[in-house]
Amino acid sequence: MKKRINLNLSEKAIERAVSRGEFRPASKEEFEKIAGAVARRKKDAVLNIRVNSQDLASIKAKARRMGIPYQSFVSELIHQYAT
Repeated sequence: MKKRINLNLSEKAIERAVSRGEFRPASKEEFEKIAGAVARRKKDAVLNIRVNSQDLASIKAKARRMGIPYQSFVSELIHQYAT
């Protein structure tokens, strides 16, 4: 039996766009720029913090509404603040 893959909302939107032919191949320069951006976003450190349980519940709820894991959401928030 094949394993069913559950897509989040943004992944479903991408899948629909691909089926409509809205994507085009990237040039070598574009691909290298994208690959560099992905490499810079690589998570290579661990952070352990204590937070208020109500704050954590709110963060988890917001991440759930966005269809992403809460740890990814927290990581993105930290990245946005850092930059």
